[in-house]
Amino acid sequence: MSVAAGPRFDLDDSFARELVGLHEPWEPVPVAEPSLLVLNEALAAELGLDVEVLRSAEGVAVLAGNAVPAGVTTVAQAYAGHQFGGYSPRLGDGRALLLGEFVDDDGTRRDLHLKGSGRTPFARGGDGRAAVGPMLREYLISEAMHALGIPTTRALAVVATGEPIIREVEGRHAHVPGAVLARVASSHLRVGTFQYAAATGDPELLRTLTDYAIARHAPAAVDAANVPLELFESVVAAQAALVAQWMAVGFIHGVMNTDNTTISGETIDYGPCAFMDAYDPATVFSSIDHGGRYAYGNQPAIMTWNLARLAEAMLPLFDDDTDDAIELATGVLQTFPERFQRAWSIEMHAKLGLDALDSDELIGDLLALMGEQHVDYTSGLRSLSAVLRGDAEAARSLFAEPDAFDAWSERWIAELDADHAALADRMDRANPLYIPRNHLVEEALAAATAGDLGPFDQLLDVVTNPFDERSGLEPYAQPAPGDFGLGYQTFCGT
Repeated sequence: MSVAAGPRFDLDDSFARELVGLHEPWEPVPVAEPSLLVLNEALAAELGLDVEVLRSAEGVAVLAGNAVPAGVTTVAQAYAGHQFGGYSPRLGDGRALLLGEFVDDDGTRRDLHLKGSGRTPFARGGDGRAAVGPMLREYLISEAMHALGIPTTRALAVVATGEPIIREVEGRHAHVPGAVLARVASSHLRVGTFQYAAATGDPELLRTLTDYAIARHAPAAVDAANVPLELFESVVAAQAALVAQWMAVGFIHGVMNTDNTTISGETIDYGPCAFMDAYDPATVFSSIDHGGRYAYGNQPAIMTWNLARLAEAMLPLFDDDTDDAIELATGVLQTFPERFQRAWSIEMHAKLGLDALDSDELIGDLLALMGEQHVDYTSGLRSLSAVLRGDAEAARSLFAEPDAFDAWSERWIAELDADHAALADRMDRANPLYIPRNHLVEEALAAATAGDLGPFDQLLDVVTNPFDERSGLEPYAQPAPGDFGLGYQTFCGT
C-alpha cells in the first residue's frame, strides 16, 4: 500500500479521531490494473481538486484504493440496522472505506468514501468487491438526482479494477468486470450508526456521536433548550422533505433500511432503486423486496418507522426519565406526516402550476386517473405544460380514455392564473422531461459491462440536464416499450 503525497488529496479524518468505537482502522486492498472509467469533473472542481491530477496515475491510484492520502487513517465504519424490519446488530462497511473529509473554507465537511475497496472486518462473507454495472448505476442515478435538485450523495469517479469478480447473472454465476466507486457525502452518519452506538451500552459514545452529528449537520441546535432533541427534529424535517421530493419525481429507493437512512437527509445507496414508469403506488422493482415493504407508496410510512428507531436509540439523551423522553420523542415524530404532506403538496402544486396550496383534491384526482389508465408518471406530468400552450393532444394520447382527462383538465385550468404561457414555462422547470428510465439504464449498463461506455456517457449527459428539451433526444423522453415493464427487477448490486 502506497501513500499519496502532498495537498492534492488534502483530507482530514475527524470521524476516525473523534468516534473511536464506531469504526475499525483498515486499508483498501489494492487492485490489479486500475483504469478510470468516468470522472465527475464538476464535482472535482467543487472540492477544489485538480482534474488532471485525478486523471493521473497517482490520482487513479487513490480513487481505486491502491494508495491512501497522506496523514489520514482510513476506516471501515460500524453501524447496525433494521433490514426489511429485522434488526442486525453489526453491519458496517463490509466492502467500503472512509478515506477522510474534504473541509471547505467555511468548515463544511464532505466525506470521500470508497465502495468496492476490499473485504473489511464487517464483510459478512462477501468478497469485498463491486462490479462495473452497479457502480456505474450509482454514479448515473445519483448525478440525475443531483440535477433534479434532490439531496444526494454524489459519485466522484468509477475506476475499473482489471479484475473479474463472480456475481449472479440471469440465474447463474458469471465473471463480471470489477470496479471501485469514489463517493462524496456530507457524511455517512446513518440511523444505523446511532443504533450501533446505543447498543454498545456506552452512554458517552452515544453522546459523542450526537455532538459530532450536530457539529456537521445541525450546528444551530447547540442553542436549543434540548440539544439532542433538536438534532432529532432536524433529521425528521430533512427526511420528510427528502421523501416528498422522491415521491414527486416517482423515485423508489428500494431498500429503505435504517442503515440507508442518513442523518444529513441525503439519499444514499442506489442499489435496487428505480424510477416509476406508469403511476401505481404499489410499484416495487427490488428483487429482494418480496412483500413490497418499500413500494413507492409506502415510502413516507417507512421513513416514519425508521425515524422511530432513531428516537429509540437517542432516547436516553432526551431526558433522564424514560417516560418523559418517550413523550418528547413522540411529539417530534408525530410531526412527520404533516411535514411530509406539506412538502409533497408544495412539490405537486408547482408541477401543476397551482399557486394556492389548497388543491390537493385536484392533484389526487389526476394521480388516481393516471393510475386507473396506466399513464406514465413522468410523461403525464410533463405533458400538462403543452395543454397550456394550446396542444392538449400530447397529454390526451397518454390516456386510454381521454374524455376523463378532458373533464379533469377543465377543472384544473379553471384553477390557474390567466398567464398560461408563463405558467407552462414554470411547470417545465418542475417536471423533468428526461429521467433515468429503467430500460435505458439497463441498456447503458449492459453496454458498459461489455466495454462500451458510449451509451452510458450519452445517458448521463441527458439526465444531468433533465428539464430542457433538446433536439434529437426524443427516445430518451419516451416511456418504456410495452414489453419491457413486465417482471422488471432491480438488484442490490452486492
